Amino acid sequence: MEVLSGKFALARHLLERTQLQQLQRSVKEQLDDALTGHHGLTVAVFASDRRRLYANIDMPIPSDLISPPLTGGSNRPVKWRTNEGIPWRGISASIPMTGPSREKLIVVVGTEISHHEHFLQSFRITLWIFVACATAAMGLLGWVVVRRGLSPLRKIRDEATTITANRLHTRLPVEAVPEELGSVAGALNDMLSRLEDSFRRLSDFSSDLAHELRTPVSNLLTQTQVTLCRARTADEYREILESNAEEFERLSRTISDMLFLAKADNHQIIPNKELVDLGAEVQSLLEFYEVLAAEKSIVLSQYGHGETQGDRLMLRRAINNLLSNAMRHTPPGGNIFVSVGRGTDEYIELTVANTGTTIPAEHLPRLFDRFYRADSSRQRSCEGSGLGLAITRSILAAHGGTISVISADGLTRFVLRLPEDSMKDQSTLELFRKSEQSAHQDH
Repeated sequence: MEVLSGKFALARHLLERTQLQQLQRSVKEQLDDALTGHHGLTVAVFASDRRRLYANIDMPIPSDLISPPLTGGSNRPVKWRTNEGIPWRGISASIPMTGPSREKLIVVVGTEISHHEHFLQSFRITLWIFVACATAAMGLLGWVVVRRGLSPLRKIRDEATTITANRLHTRLPVEAVPEELGSVAGALNDMLSRLEDSFRRLSDFSSDLAHELRTPVSNLLTQTQVTLCRARTADEYREILESNAEEFERLSRTISDMLFLAKADNHQIIPNKELVDLGAEVQSLLEFYEVLAAEKSIVLSQYGHGETQGDRLMLRRAINNLLSNAMRHTPPGGNIFVSVGRGTDEYIELTVANTGTTIPAEHLPRLFDRFYRADSSRQRSCEGSGLGLAITRSILAAHGGTISVISADGLTRFVLRLPEDSMKDQSTLELFRKSEQSAHQDH
């Protein structure tokens, strides 16, 4: 465009001072001299009637460049092609001449642009190649970055696929994942810990349940087979049926207890809320155990009173389980103490303590597990089904309370904590502790 403008200015400078009749002589020579050495450049001069007056190259000129009206300035560039297909671009403008006629001439300046088009074509091809390569490189780089970013998730996935019921102890590598995924891996590990604990409890429970049910069923089957091996008298049949009835009662209690615990695990136990006098319930239960305690020379003691809101039958069952457990494990001549008194944080503490053999510390955390017995021999006797303490814990949980156990120096204490309703004797616990120490020293 600069070349076109420069040549156009030169032609205009020469023609503005030239009359029409002089154009055939000196101006043509000057234009030829000015265009010498400029290949691919054309200058054409037309009269106002489109008659060509001068052209350094014989080629057709587009009508758009020589059609009036034309102003004194340059028009916008016009592109065209020759018959040979060579591309050109030019500008044109009208120039007034000197003389009385003041005739206007049309000057067209054009230049060949084939090398420009070749350059633009090469530039477009290079640009598209660069864009394609850049896109491919960005896609590859993005794939690498995403793959590396997701590698911790793949590790977690690979580890998770190896976790089965037999490999619940496996944990995801928290240290090997980014900080953003550390909390996710930690939460999954916590979930695995809970699943492992639940699965272990379920496995132990299934094994214990099979053991508990197998023994009475085996006893019934054996006794029935022995009975049928020969004819017996009516008294013998009655005695065998009475024995079978005892086993059936044991099975019935075990099944009933299991149903209760199943409801407790699924939060289906809804206690009936009523005002319960814990002291009166303890006194009623101690009266029931007086005969058995007298046979074993066991001293029963009760201290304090307290009330709470809850299901009377369920709480009575929980207390009865503790008293039954204390009666079984208290040696002849021992003592059983029951205390009801104010604890801490507006809770009532009901404590059942008995003298006897100290329970080893390693057994204390599992005393409330189902079918758990400190005696590893697991011999069946009058010690019950092993569900009493588990049921007691479930009852306390349904009432918003807790149960704990302490065993030391020949004294075992089970402490029930229930939400307080009202207290009738705030000094009960202190009186109980003094009596407990005194009885322990006498023992």
